[in-house]
Amino acid sequence: MKKVALRRKELMNHLPKEVRLSAKTKLGSIYVGRQPLRGVEGKEEEEMLTGILDVGPAHADWHKHAKKFWSELTISIPFEGVDLDVSTDENGKPFNKEDFLKYKFALKHPQVALNKSDMSSKHRFYIHDATRDLIKKNNEIQVRKDADKEFIKVTSDDKKMSRILRILTVDRNPDKMTLLQKENALYELKNSNPKKFFKVATDTNLEVKAEIEELVSAGVLRRIGNQVVYLDEVIGETLEDSVVYLKNKKNSGTLTILRVKLKEAIV
Repeated sequence: MKKVALRRKELMNHLPKEVRLSAKTKLGSIYVGRQPLRGVEGKEEEEMLTGILDVGPAHADWHKHAKKFWSELTISIPFEGVDLDVSTDENGKPFNKEDFLKYKFALKHPQVALNKSDMSSKHRFYIHDATRDLIKKNNEIQVRKDADKEFIKVTSDDKKMSRILRILTVDRNPDKMTLLQKENALYELKNSNPKKFFKVATDTNLEVKAEIEELVSAGVLRRIGNQVVYLDEVIGETLEDSVVYLKNKKNSGTLTILRVKLKEAIV
């Protein structure tokens, strides 16, 4: 059996804590346009509400009854939260239709956050799913582990460290940094955003992208918004487009000229 808990945000006000704890809070229906928010729709709604409504999907008043169900749906949520049985069989059919409908309704409700850490000022409730929280946490750990592994590889290659720094930073010139400074800078970047670090470090076009950034820094190329410009020609609307342009053998002459100009600019 799989259970999730629908919990409420504790509001801090002048009332005694005992009163706040005992206060009844409800998650109620809202309208989206001219229709009540539906937790499920279409065929799924027909399957889920069959047996719950007084009429079946073939009845002329089915839509009227379904609309009434969603417009009157409320979930009372005490301080400790309310548990919902969301377990399903091997075919994905819920064992407890009412709980499952409430869960699907809460998932779509704008006042409900998917977990406590995602709550903002607009949320009054959140869903506590221990299984999902464990998976999310483990996914974050795996991302950090992958970034750590790549960091170890990268720090044995001075040129690659410089390339990554050119992509991830705009205010540091790796050519003017020592090996220790590069490693320290990359360590900070890896820790602050491991997902981004890993993506850049494993990018098959890293070398070309870093070369473009170096050309821009040297003034050989210009960046106007997202565009990369050489003289009066836009070689790419984005960095990705510019990579495609420079990797095209037809543009090898332009690339040679750019590299010559880069050497002249560095000197």
